[in-house]
Amino acid sequence: MAVRQADFRARAQAALQDDNLRDALDKAKGGFVDKRASAILDLPGFETLRERGRQIKDHTLAHLDTYLETFEQNVERNGGQVHYAADAEAAREAVLAICRDASARQVIKAKTMAGEEVGLNEALEHEFETVESDLGEYIIQLAEEPPSHIIAPAVHKTRAEITALFDRHHHQREGGPLRETPDLVDEARGVLRQKFLGADIGISGANFLIAETGSIALVTNEGNADLSTSLPRVHIAIAGIEKLVPGLEEASSMLRLLARSATGQQITAYTTFITGARREADPDGPEEFHLVLLDNGRSRMLGDEFREMLRCIRCGACMNHCPVYSAIGGHAYGWVYPGPMGAVLTPMFQGLDKSRDLPNACTLNGRCQSVCPVKIRLPMLIRRLRDHEFEQRLTPTGTRWALQAWAWLARRPRLYQLATRSAGTVLRTLGKGRARRVPLAGAWTAARDLPLPSAGGTFQQRWRAARTSRGEQA
Repeated sequence: MAVRQADFRARAQAALQDDNLRDALDKAKGGFVDKRASAILDLPGFETLRERGRQIKDHTLAHLDTYLETFEQNVERNGGQVHYAADAEAAREAVLAICRDASARQVIKAKTMAGEEVGLNEALEHEFETVESDLGEYIIQLAEEPPSHIIAPAVHKTRAEITALFDRHHHQREGGPLRETPDLVDEARGVLRQKFLGADIGISGANFLIAETGSIALVTNEGNADLSTSLPRVHIAIAGIEKLVPGLEEASSMLRLLARSATGQQITAYTTFITGARREADPDGPEEFHLVLLDNGRSRMLGDEFREMLRCIRCGACMNHCPVYSAIGGHAYGWVYPGPMGAVLTPMFQGLDKSRDLPNACTLNGRCQSVCPVKIRLPMLIRRLRDHEFEQRLTPTGTRWALQAWAWLARRPRLYQLATRSAGTVLRTLGKGRARRVPLAGAWTAARDLPLPSAGGTFQQRWRAARTSRGEQA
Protein backbone atom coordinates (compact mmCIF):
# COMPACT_ATOMS: atom_id res chain seq x y z
CA MET A 1 0.00 0.00 0.00
CA ALA A 2 1.49 3.32 -1.02
CA VAL A 3 2.04 5.86 1.71
CA ARG A 4 -0.16 8.95 1.36
CA GLN A 5 1.31 11.46 3.76
CA ALA A 6 1.52 14.59 1.66
CA ASP A 7 -2.01 15.69 2.50
CA PHE A 8 -2.13 14.66 6.18
CA ARG A 9 -3.25 18.11 7.31
CA ALA A 10 -6.07 18.21 4.78
CA ARG A 11 -7.27 14.76 5.84
CA ALA A 12 -7.10 15.70 9.51
CA GLN A 13 -9.11 18.86 8.84
CA ALA A 14 -11.72 16.87 6.90
CA ALA A 15 -11.95 14.32 9.72
CA LEU A 16 -12.66 17.06 12.24
CA GLN A 17 -15.66 18.13 10.14
CA ASP A 18 -17.04 14.58 9.67
CA ASP A 19 -20.00 14.20 12.04
CA ASN A 20 -20.43 10.46 11.35
CA LEU A 21 -16.76 9.83 12.16
CA ARG A 22 -17.00 11.88 15.34
CA ASP A 23 -20.06 9.91 16.43
CA ALA A 24 -18.40 6.54 15.73
CA LEU A 25 -15.14 7.48 17.49
CA ASP A 26 -16.94 8.85 20.54
CA LYS A 27 -18.91 5.60 20.96
CA ALA A 28 -15.81 3.42 20.61
CA LYS A 29 -13.43 5.40 22.78
CA GLY A 30 -15.10 4.77 26.13
CA GLY A 31 -15.30 1.05 25.54
CA PHE A 32 -11.61 0.61 24.86
CA VAL A 33 -10.39 2.88 27.66
CA ASP A 34 -12.87 1.84 30.36
CA LYS A 35 -12.53 -1.90 29.70
CA ARG A 36 -8.75 -1.71 29.83
CA ALA A 37 -8.84 0.18 33.12
CA SER A 38 -11.21 -2.40 34.63
CA ALA A 39 -9.11 -5.34 33.43
CA ILE A 40 -5.96 -3.88 34.95
CA LEU A 41 -7.66 -3.29 38.30
CA ASP A 42 -8.44 -7.03 38.35
CA LEU A 43 -4.72 -7.84 38.08
CA PRO A 44 -2.77 -6.13 40.90
CA GLY A 45 0.53 -7.32 39.44
CA PHE A 46 -0.01 -5.69 36.06
CA GLU A 47 2.96 -3.33 36.37
CA THR A 48 5.19 -6.28 37.18
CA LEU A 49 3.80 -8.05 34.12
CA ARG A 50 4.55 -4.98 31.98
CA GLU A 51 8.16 -5.07 33.11
CA ARG A 52 8.27 -8.78 32.36
CA GLY A 53 6.95 -8.08 28.86
CA ARG A 54 9.59 -5.41 28.27
CA GLN A 55 12.35 -7.78 29.38
CA ILE A 56 11.08 -10.61 27.17
CA LYS A 57 11.01 -8.42 24.09
CA ASP A 58 14.38 -6.81 24.77
CA HIS A 59 16.00 -10.20 25.36
CA THR A 60 14.51 -11.63 22.15
CA LEU A 61 15.59 -8.65 20.07
CA ALA A 62 19.12 -8.87 21.49
CA HIS A 63 19.34 -12.51 20.36
CA LEU A 64 17.06 -12.33 17.35
CA ASP A 65 19.43 -14.15 14.99
CA THR A 66 19.61 -17.15 17.31
CA TYR A 67 15.87 -17.34 17.85
CA LEU A 68 15.15 -16.94 14.14
CA GLU A 69 17.38 -19.91 13.36
CA THR A 70 15.78 -22.02 16.09
CA PHE A 71 12.30 -21.06 14.97
CA GLU A 72 12.98 -21.90 11.33
CA GLN A 73 14.42 -25.31 12.25
CA ASN A 74 11.36 -26.16 14.35
CA VAL A 75 8.88 -25.00 11.70
CA GLU A 76 10.56 -27.23 9.14
CA ARG A 77 10.73 -30.13 11.61
CA ASN A 78 6.94 -29.84 11.90
CA GLY A 79 6.43 -29.98 8.15
CA GLY A 80 6.21 -26.25 7.45
CA GLN A 81 8.22 -23.96 5.19
CA VAL A 82 9.73 -20.57 6.07
CA HIS A 83 10.11 -17.82 3.45
CA TYR A 84 12.20 -14.74 4.29
CA ALA A 85 11.00 -11.46 2.75
CA ALA A 86 13.39 -8.53 2.83
CA ASP A 87 10.73 -6.01 1.84
CA ALA A 88 7.06 -5.62 0.92
CA GLU A 89 7.54 -6.66 -2.71
CA ALA A 90 9.34 -9.85 -1.71
CA ALA A 91 6.54 -10.70 0.75
CA ARG A 92 3.85 -10.22 -1.89
CA GLU A 93 5.74 -12.32 -4.41
CA ALA A 94 6.28 -15.13 -1.88
CA VAL A 95 2.55 -15.32 -1.12
CA LEU A 96 1.55 -15.12 -4.78
CA ALA A 97 4.00 -17.88 -5.71
CA ILE A 98 2.54 -20.21 -3.08
CA CYS A 99 -1.00 -19.51 -4.29
CA ARG A 100 -0.02 -20.14 -7.91
CA ASP A 101 1.77 -23.38 -7.04
CA ALA A 102 -1.39 -24.56 -5.29
CA SER A 103 -3.51 -23.72 -8.39
CA ALA A 104 -5.69 -21.67 -6.05
CA ARG A 105 -8.84 -19.85 -7.07
CA GLN A 106 -10.28 -18.62 -3.75
CA VAL A 107 -8.46 -17.12 -0.78
CA ILE A 108 -9.92 -16.55 2.70
CA LYS A 109 -7.96 -14.15 4.85
CA ALA A 110 -7.88 -13.49 8.58
CA LYS A 111 -6.77 -10.10 9.88
CA THR A 112 -3.05 -9.45 9.54
CA MET A 113 -1.36 -6.09 10.00
CA ALA A 114 1.76 -7.40 8.26
CA GLY A 115 -0.45 -8.20 5.28
CA GLU A 116 -1.83 -4.67 5.34
CA GLU A 117 1.72 -3.34 5.61
CA VAL A 118 2.83 -5.03 2.38
CA GLY A 119 -0.39 -4.36 0.45
CA LEU A 120 -1.26 -8.05 0.21
CA ASN A 121 -4.94 -7.65 -0.68
CA GLU A 122 -4.21 -5.45 -3.68
CA ALA A 123 -1.76 -8.04 -5.02
CA LEU A 124 -4.05 -11.03 -4.43
CA GLU A 125 -7.21 -9.50 -5.89
CA HIS A 126 -5.64 -9.25 -9.35
CA GLU A 127 -5.49 -13.06 -9.61
CA PHE A 128 -7.68 -14.64 -6.92
CA GLU A 129 -11.06 -14.18 -5.32
CA THR A 130 -9.99 -12.83 -1.93
CA VAL A 131 -12.33 -12.36 1.04
CA GLU A 132 -11.57 -11.01 4.51
CA SER A 133 -13.01 -13.19 7.28
CA ASP A 134 -12.67 -10.76 10.21
CA LEU A 135 -15.98 -8.88 10.43
CA GLY A 136 -14.36 -5.45 10.64
CA GLU A 137 -11.96 -6.22 7.79
CA TYR A 138 -14.84 -7.63 5.72
CA ILE A 139 -16.80 -4.40 6.20
CA ILE A 140 -13.96 -2.16 5.07
CA GLN A 141 -13.18 -4.51 2.18
CA LEU A 142 -16.74 -3.96 0.94
CA ALA A 143 -16.27 -0.22 1.47
CA GLU A 144 -12.90 -0.34 -0.36
CA GLU A 145 -11.21 1.44 2.54
CA PRO A 146 -8.11 0.70 4.62
CA PRO A 147 -8.54 -0.10 8.33
CA SER A 148 -8.75 2.88 10.66
CA HIS A 149 -7.73 0.96 13.81
CA ILE A 150 -5.48 -2.06 14.18
CA ILE A 151 -7.86 -3.88 16.57
CA ALA A 152 -11.23 -2.63 15.30
CA PRO A 153 -10.69 -1.93 11.57
CA ALA A 154 -14.21 -0.57 11.00
CA VAL A 155 -14.45 1.49 14.19
CA HIS A 156 -15.12 4.56 12.04
CA LYS A 157 -18.29 3.05 10.55
CA THR A 158 -21.74 3.65 12.02
CA ARG A 159 -24.48 0.99 12.03
CA ALA A 160 -26.33 2.92 9.36
CA GLU A 161 -23.30 2.90 7.08
CA ILE A 162 -22.77 -0.84 7.56
CA THR A 163 -26.46 -1.50 6.84
CA ALA A 164 -26.15 0.43 3.58
CA LEU A 165 -23.00 -1.51 2.62
CA PHE A 166 -24.65 -4.88 3.22
CA ASP A 167 -27.77 -3.82 1.32
CA ARG A 168 -25.67 -2.78 -1.66
CA HIS A 169 -23.38 -5.84 -1.77
CA HIS A 170 -25.62 -8.61 -0.42
CA HIS A 171 -29.05 -7.55 -1.72
CA GLN A 172 -28.25 -5.18 -4.63
CA ARG A 173 -30.55 -2.53 -3.23
CA GLU A 174 -30.37 0.96 -1.76
CA GLY A 175 -32.25 2.50 1.16
CA GLY A 176 -33.19 -0.59 3.15
CA PRO A 177 -34.30 -0.33 6.79
CA LEU A 178 -31.71 0.18 9.54
CA ARG A 179 -30.84 -3.17 11.10
CA GLU A 180 -29.69 -4.14 14.56
CA THR A 181 -26.11 -5.26 15.15
CA PRO A 182 -26.94 -8.97 15.77
CA ASP A 183 -28.81 -9.09 12.47
CA LEU A 184 -25.83 -7.62 10.61
CA VAL A 185 -23.47 -10.10 12.26
CA ASP A 186 -25.71 -13.04 11.33
CA GLU A 187 -25.90 -11.85 7.75
CA ALA A 188 -22.11 -11.58 7.46
CA ARG A 189 -21.72 -15.01 9.06
CA GLY A 190 -24.00 -16.58 6.46
CA VAL A 191 -22.08 -15.02 3.57
CA LEU A 192 -18.65 -15.87 4.96
CA ARG A 193 -19.47 -19.49 5.80
CA GLN A 194 -19.61 -20.36 2.10
CA LYS A 195 -16.31 -18.57 1.56
CA PHE A 196 -14.63 -20.63 4.29
CA LEU A 197 -15.83 -23.87 2.72
CA GLY A 198 -14.77 -22.94 -0.79
CA ALA A 199 -11.32 -21.47 -0.11
CA ASP A 200 -8.15 -23.15 -1.40
CA ILE A 201 -5.80 -20.87 0.56
CA GLY A 202 -6.13 -19.50 4.09
CA ILE A 203 -3.99 -16.53 5.08
CA SER A 204 -3.42 -15.24 8.60
CA GLY A 205 -1.06 -13.10 10.58
CA ALA A 206 0.60 -14.20 13.80
CA ASN A 207 0.45 -12.43 17.14
CA PHE A 208 3.52 -14.30 18.36
CA LEU A 209 6.07 -16.70 16.91
CA ILE A 210 7.37 -19.27 19.42
CA ALA A 211 10.96 -20.30 18.79
CA GLU A 212 11.14 -23.42 20.96
CA THR A 213 8.20 -25.16 19.23
CA GLY A 214 8.04 -23.51 15.81
CA SER A 215 4.43 -22.53 16.55
CA ILE A 216 2.45 -19.39 15.78
CA ALA A 217 -0.08 -17.94 18.21
CA LEU A 218 -3.29 -16.32 16.94
CA VAL A 219 -5.83 -14.41 19.02
CA THR A 220 -9.32 -13.42 17.85
CA ASN A 221 -12.73 -12.80 19.36
CA GLU A 222 -14.70 -14.21 16.42
CA GLY A 223 -13.03 -17.55 15.72
CA ASN A 224 -12.64 -16.62 12.08
CA ALA A 225 -8.88 -17.20 12.14
CA ASP A 226 -9.41 -20.82 13.22
CA LEU A 227 -11.67 -21.45 10.22
CA SER A 228 -9.36 -19.54 7.87
CA THR A 229 -6.36 -21.64 8.88
CA SER A 230 -7.89 -25.11 9.33
CA LEU A 231 -10.38 -25.53 6.45
CA PRO A 232 -8.32 -24.58 3.34
CA ARG A 233 -5.71 -27.07 2.15
CA VAL A 234 -2.90 -24.47 2.32
CA HIS A 235 -2.26 -22.08 5.21
CA ILE A 236 0.03 -19.07 4.73
CA ALA A 237 0.98 -16.97 7.77
CA ILE A 238 2.78 -13.65 7.43
CA ALA A 239 4.47 -11.89 10.34
CA GLY A 240 7.26 -9.48 11.15
CA ILE A 241 10.50 -10.92 12.53
CA GLU A 242 9.96 -8.98 15.77
CA LYS A 243 7.00 -11.22 16.67
CA LEU A 244 9.36 -13.88 18.03
CA VAL A 245 9.41 -14.94 21.69
CA PRO A 246 11.67 -17.66 23.10
CA GLY A 247 9.11 -20.17 24.37
CA LEU A 248 5.61 -20.99 25.54
CA GLU A 249 6.15 -19.48 28.99
CA GLU A 250 7.08 -16.12 27.47
CA ALA A 251 4.17 -16.35 25.03
CA SER A 252 1.81 -16.85 27.97
CA SER A 253 3.06 -13.65 29.61
CA MET A 254 2.66 -11.69 26.40
CA LEU A 255 -0.87 -13.02 25.82
CA ARG A 256 -1.92 -11.79 29.27
CA LEU A 257 -0.60 -8.34 28.38
CA LEU A 258 -2.14 -8.29 24.91
CA ALA A 259 -5.73 -9.09 25.84
CA ARG A 260 -5.92 -6.61 28.71
CA SER A 261 -4.28 -3.82 26.73
CA ALA A 262 -6.19 -4.33 23.49
CA THR A 263 -9.78 -5.15 24.45
CA GLY A 264 -9.84 -5.17 28.26
CA GLN A 265 -10.25 -8.95 28.50
CA GLN A 266 -8.42 -11.34 30.78
CA ILE A 267 -7.81 -13.46 27.72
CA THR A 268 -9.06 -13.26 24.16
CA ALA A 269 -12.02 -15.51 23.28
CA TYR A 270 -10.01 -17.63 20.84
CA THR A 271 -6.31 -18.23 21.47
CA THR A 272 -4.90 -20.74 18.98
CA PHE A 273 -1.45 -22.28 18.68
CA ILE A 274 -0.64 -23.68 15.24
CA THR A 275 2.36 -25.96 14.79
CA GLY A 276 3.00 -26.93 11.20
CA ALA A 277 0.73 -28.71 8.74
CA ARG A 278 -1.79 -31.47 9.47
CA ARG A 279 -0.36 -34.75 10.70
CA GLU A 280 -1.88 -38.19 10.10
CA ALA A 281 -3.61 -38.29 13.50
CA ASP A 282 -5.04 -34.76 13.20
CA PRO A 283 -8.78 -34.52 12.46
CA ASP A 284 -8.37 -31.35 10.41
CA GLY A 285 -5.87 -28.72 9.32
CA PRO A 286 -4.04 -27.71 6.15
CA GLU A 287 -1.97 -30.01 4.00
CA GLU A 288 0.70 -27.30 3.68
CA PHE A 289 1.90 -24.63 6.10
CA HIS A 290 4.01 -21.67 4.94
CA LEU A 291 5.30 -18.78 7.02
CA VAL A 292 6.48 -15.54 5.40
CA LEU A 293 8.85 -13.73 7.75
CA LEU A 294 8.88 -10.02 6.98
CA ASP A 295 11.80 -7.67 7.53
CA ASN A 296 10.82 -4.50 5.63
CA GLY A 297 13.10 -2.22 7.66
CA ARG A 298 13.03 -4.06 10.97
CA SER A 299 16.68 -5.17 10.80
CA ARG A 300 17.70 -1.58 10.29
CA MET A 301 15.75 -0.55 13.40
CA LEU A 302 17.57 -3.20 15.43
CA GLY A 303 20.76 -1.20 15.09
CA ASP A 304 19.51 2.32 15.78
CA GLU A 305 17.93 4.37 18.54
CA PHE A 306 14.40 3.29 17.53
CA ARG A 307 14.99 -0.35 18.39
CA GLU A 308 12.53 -0.38 21.29
CA MET A 309 9.68 0.25 18.84
CA LEU A 310 10.16 -3.38 17.80
CA ARG A 311 8.75 -4.39 21.20
CA CYS A 312 5.30 -3.34 19.96
CA ILE A 313 2.72 -6.13 20.21
CA ARG A 314 0.07 -4.24 18.16
CA CYS A 315 -2.47 -3.93 20.98
CA GLY A 316 -3.68 -0.47 19.98
CA ALA A 317 -3.68 0.91 23.55
CA CYS A 318 -1.57 3.90 22.53
CA MET A 319 -4.10 5.08 19.94
CA ASN A 320 -7.09 4.34 22.20
CA HIS A 321 -5.67 6.83 24.72
CA CYS A 322 -4.37 9.39 22.21
CA PRO A 323 -6.33 12.67 22.05
CA VAL A 324 -5.20 13.28 18.47
CA TYR A 325 -6.31 9.86 17.19
CA SER A 326 -9.58 10.25 19.12
CA ALA A 327 -10.22 13.49 17.25
CA ILE A 328 -9.30 12.51 13.67
CA GLY A 329 -9.40 8.68 13.50
CA GLY A 330 -7.00 6.43 11.66
CA HIS A 331 -7.42 7.30 7.99
CA ALA A 332 -5.94 10.77 8.47
CA TYR A 333 -2.56 9.15 9.19
CA GLY A 334 -2.44 7.89 5.61
CA TRP A 335 -0.99 4.42 6.10
CA VAL A 336 -1.44 1.13 7.95
CA TYR A 337 -0.36 2.19 11.44
CA PRO A 338 -2.20 5.19 12.92
CA GLY A 339 -1.86 7.00 16.25
CA PRO A 340 1.37 7.27 18.26
CA MET A 341 2.68 3.92 16.98
CA GLY A 342 2.16 5.13 13.43
CA ALA A 343 3.96 8.38 14.16
CA VAL A 344 7.08 6.25 14.69
CA LEU A 345 6.55 3.19 12.47
CA THR A 346 5.53 5.01 9.30
CA PRO A 347 8.72 7.14 9.18
CA MET A 348 10.75 4.00 9.98
CA PHE A 349 9.20 1.89 7.22
CA GLN A 350 8.38 4.53 4.61
CA GLY A 351 10.87 7.30 5.26
CA LEU A 352 10.68 10.49 7.30
CA ASP A 353 10.65 12.58 4.13
CA LYS A 354 7.28 11.02 3.19
CA SER A 355 5.71 11.28 6.64
CA ARG A 356 7.24 14.25 8.42
CA ASP A 357 3.86 15.56 9.57
CA LEU A 358 3.15 12.49 11.71
CA PRO A 359 5.71 13.07 14.51
CA ASN A 360 4.38 16.60 14.74
CA ALA A 361 0.78 15.40 15.10
CA CYS A 362 1.33 14.69 18.78
CA THR A 363 0.78 16.67 21.96
CA LEU A 364 3.53 14.73 23.82
CA ASN A 365 1.12 14.28 26.74
CA GLY A 366 2.68 10.87 27.51
CA ARG A 367 -0.50 8.81 27.84
CA CYS A 368 0.68 6.41 25.13
CA GLN A 369 3.80 5.55 27.11
CA SER A 370 1.89 5.16 30.37
CA VAL A 371 -0.46 2.54 28.85
CA CYS A 372 1.98 0.71 26.58
CA PRO A 373 2.13 -2.91 27.82
CA VAL A 374 5.84 -3.21 26.91
CA LYS A 375 6.87 0.27 28.08
CA ILE A 376 7.84 1.79 24.73
CA ARG A 377 8.92 5.40 25.26
CA LEU A 378 6.79 6.72 22.43
CA PRO A 379 7.04 10.45 23.29
CA MET A 380 10.85 10.22 23.34
CA LEU A 381 10.93 8.43 19.98
CA ILE A 382 8.57 11.01 18.48
CA ARG A 383 10.77 13.83 19.78
CA ARG A 384 13.83 12.17 18.22
CA LEU A 385 12.05 12.02 14.88
CA ARG A 386 11.33 15.74 15.18
CA ASP A 387 15.05 16.26 15.81
CA HIS A 388 15.91 14.25 12.70
CA GLU A 389 13.40 16.22 10.68
CA PHE A 390 15.08 19.46 11.74
CA GLU A 391 18.58 18.08 11.14
CA GLN A 392 17.67 16.80 7.67
CA ARG A 393 16.14 20.19 6.80
CA LEU A 394 12.75 18.65 6.15
CA THR A 395 11.09 21.28 8.36
CA PRO A 396 9.66 24.26 6.41
CA THR A 397 11.90 27.33 6.49
CA GLY A 398 9.41 29.42 8.46
CA THR A 399 9.08 26.73 11.10
CA ARG A 400 12.87 26.37 11.34
CA TRP A 401 13.26 30.09 11.97
CA ALA A 402 10.48 30.01 14.58
CA LEU A 403 12.08 27.07 16.40
CA GLN A 404 15.49 28.73 16.39
CA ALA A 405 13.97 31.94 17.77
CA TRP A 406 12.15 29.95 20.47
CA ALA A 407 15.36 28.10 21.40
CA TRP A 408 17.24 31.39 21.64
CA LEU A 409 14.56 32.83 23.94
CA ALA A 410 14.22 29.66 26.07
CA ARG A 411 17.96 29.73 26.87
CA ARG A 412 17.58 33.20 28.42
CA PRO A 413 15.32 32.76 31.49
CA ARG A 414 14.84 36.45 32.26
CA LEU A 415 13.81 37.30 28.72
CA TYR A 416 11.61 34.20 28.59
CA GLN A 417 9.80 35.18 31.80
CA LEU A 418 9.35 38.73 30.56
CA ALA A 419 7.92 37.47 27.27
CA THR A 420 5.46 35.10 28.95
CA ARG A 421 4.30 37.80 31.36
CA SER A 422 3.79 40.19 28.45
CA ALA A 423 1.91 37.58 26.43
CA GLY A 424 -0.32 36.82 29.41
CA THR A 425 -1.10 40.50 29.84
CA VAL A 426 -2.06 40.85 26.17
CA LEU A 427 -4.25 37.72 26.23
CA ARG A 428 -6.08 38.87 29.35
CA THR A 429 -7.21 41.95 27.45
CA LEU A 430 -9.28 39.63 25.26
CA GLY A 431 -11.51 38.76 28.21
CA LYS A 432 -12.01 35.74 30.46
CA GLY A 433 -12.60 32.07 29.82
CA ARG A 434 -11.93 31.18 26.19
CA ALA A 435 -11.37 33.01 22.93
CA ARG A 436 -12.66 31.86 19.53
CA ARG A 437 -10.31 34.13 17.56
CA VAL A 438 -6.75 35.07 18.51
CA PRO A 439 -4.21 36.84 16.25
CA LEU A 440 -1.38 34.51 15.04
CA ALA A 441 -3.20 31.46 16.50
CA GLY A 442 -5.52 30.64 13.62
CA ALA A 443 -4.33 27.04 13.35
CA TRP A 444 -5.42 26.45 16.96
CA THR A 445 -8.71 28.37 16.96
CA ALA A 446 -9.84 26.88 13.63
CA ALA A 447 -10.80 23.71 15.50
CA ARG A 448 -11.05 24.70 19.18
CA ASP A 449 -11.19 27.65 21.52
CA LEU A 450 -8.05 29.01 23.17
CA PRO A 451 -8.19 29.06 27.01
CA LEU A 452 -7.33 32.54 28.25
CA PRO A 453 -4.98 33.02 31.22
CA SER A 454 -6.43 33.91 34.60
CA ALA A 455 -5.27 36.81 36.72
CA GLY A 456 -3.02 34.56 38.80
CA GLY A 457 0.21 35.27 36.89
CA THR A 458 2.42 32.93 34.87
CA PHE A 459 2.77 29.23 35.64
CA GLN A 460 6.23 29.79 37.14
CA GLN A 461 4.92 32.54 39.40
CA ARG A 462 2.02 30.41 40.60
CA TRP A 463 4.32 27.39 41.10
CA ARG A 464 6.67 29.41 43.30
CA ALA A 465 3.74 30.81 45.27
CA ALA A 466 2.31 27.31 45.84
CA ARG A 467 5.66 25.97 47.08
CA THR A 468 6.11 28.95 49.38
CA SER A 469 2.65 28.42 50.88
CA ARG A 470 3.64 24.82 51.66
CA GLY A 471 6.82 25.95 53.36
CA GLU A 472 9.07 24.60 50.60
CA GLN A 473 12.03 26.42 49.14
CA ALA A 474 10.95 28.28 45.99
